[in-house]
Amino acid sequence: MKYLIASDIHGSSQFCTLLNERIEQERPDKILLLGDLLYHGARNALPPDYSTLETARILNSLKERLLCVRGNCDSEVDQMVLEFPIGAEFCLLSLPNGRNAVLAHGHRQVACLRKGDVFICGHFHVPAFEEREDCTYVNCGSVSIPKQNSRHSFLILEENELVWKDVVTGEPFLRKTL
Repeated sequence: MKYLIASDIHGSSQFCTLLNERIEQERPDKILLLGDLLYHGARNALPPDYSTLETARILNSLKERLLCVRGNCDSEVDQMVLEFPIGAEFCLLSLPNGRNAVLAHGHRQVACLRKGDVFICGHFHVPAFEEREDCTYVNCGSVSIPKQNSRHSFLILEENELVWKDVVTGEPFLRKTL
């Protein structure tokens, strides 16, 4: 199964359009969105081409393949324009190697089920991979508002391989094996 994982679109129709182009190129089985879809948040500048309704239109066109979790900038009002649920706090995936992946936005502590599981999030807007004592920490980065000089990014999870890709170019820039 091939998953495309992305987070922190923050209402940028420009970067949502680019993400949609990458989705068409990648042809994932499922698209996992890790929150902060429409609103830019009080601490972020407006992203390019800020349009919550256009962003919602693009995302609604993908609804059959989407699984989403709620971010700290997502609200009940957002659900009124989205045709897919965004209220879940986390999502659980079984990985082929017997490990589990817990996916959440990242603004709240979500415990892994067992030592060695993988925690995948967004929220911090910086791509990351870190082996920790209790889990493997993975951050997919941000589609529209990257921080710390990182790229506009998304993540591909296929089998036991993670590949971070640039939203603008589609080029991979980091690979890790679980």
